[in-house]
Amino acid sequence: MSETSAAPTAPLRARAEIDLGALRANVRTLRARAGRAAVMAVVKSDGYGHGAVPCARAALEAGASWLGTATAEEALALRAAGLPGRVLCWLWVPGGPWRQAIEADIDVSLSGLWALREVTAAAREAGRPARVQLKADTGLGRNGCQPGEDWADLVTEALRAEAEGLVRVTGLWSHLACADEPGHPSIAAQLGLFREMMAYAEERGVRPEVRHIANSPATLTLPESHFDLVRTGIALYGISPSPELGTPADLGLRPVMTLSASLALVKRVPGGHGVSYGHHYVTPGPTTLGLVPVGYADGIPRHASGTGPVLVDGKWRTVAGRVAMDQFVVDLGGDEPPVGAQALLFGPGDRGEPTAEDWAQACGTIAYEIVTRVGTRVPRVHVDGRQPG
Repeated sequence: MSETSAAPTAPLRARAEIDLGALRANVRTLRARAGRAAVMAVVKSDGYGHGAVPCARAALEAGASWLGTATAEEALALRAAGLPGRVLCWLWVPGGPWRQAIEADIDVSLSGLWALREVTAAAREAGRPARVQLKADTGLGRNGCQPGEDWADLVTEALRAEAEGLVRVTGLWSHLACADEPGHPSIAAQLGLFREMMAYAEERGVRPEVRHIANSPATLTLPESHFDLVRTGIALYGISPSPELGTPADLGLRPVMTLSASLALVKRVPGGHGVSYGHHYVTPGPTTLGLVPVGYADGIPRHASGTGPVLVDGKWRTVAGRVAMDQFVVDLGGDEPPVGAQALLFGPGDRGEPTAEDWAQACGTIAYEIVTRVGTRVPRVHVDGRQPG
């Protein structure tokens, strides 16, 4: 295993170790699940908190052929880092950096006429056509163009702009609302509507390079949704999209992030000693307390107060009392690990440590939120643990 980000020689207060070998193995698993469809590696939100650029590079090395971001700024940062290939970004507001995206050869998603008109104006200024993908709202009710008259108008105007040499319609796409709930009736309804909206566009002359609707759970469980391209987000990072679909191991995935910290203090206290703000935890008897120097400013959910699991000295401990901005406490039950000993918050689970899903269950949320909220004060240390296969 070799580090690809230099780590300080002194022990780190906290670190998020990112296993790029595991990420590559996950890409290979997802490629196998995708069949003939190409794989997009979604690296929005700084690669779901894992580091967008190193994760994108590793994903491309493992066979992903597209990268996906939410914002134009994220997509442009990939290009600034020298990453090649196709990049799609899909969350735009009026006045966005259309021209920069065009000049960087980034595919931009359009959900309405206002966006098409802005991108065609930018294409005129740039003197080159924009690569655009038309997004259909097939039932999620967020971004995307409504079926019927709105879709007809968007398709018509996009074809007119294409005939003028201002755009190239490279994709037709949509997004599933309930793919993480096997058997949900909306899945079949959305797939049916997507096929209808694609057929309408193609009958009128749209010739997309890719058609896509599958996210991570659909990639893993709905081969009929794969079309030409699948968009893999959370699964890329080795996290199951939903406990209903199985654990990462069940799905052939390995979690990529391990979050740890070094104990800042270990001390003996008497019974009846209040711990942290509000004294929501009071020691039941004489014990030892360990101070873990990360808090909600580092992305540790305050909702984990009294529930968050941590592995210290070979045993699961639980956050004692409230999570504070910079620190929280665990009751060590009389054990006395040395100051500086490792507190493992979550990882793959190989060493008996909790997983991101364990934290999600403790906080009443989803594992996506656990990894993406890890803050910028926690350094990402990218390591290359080469995985077999």
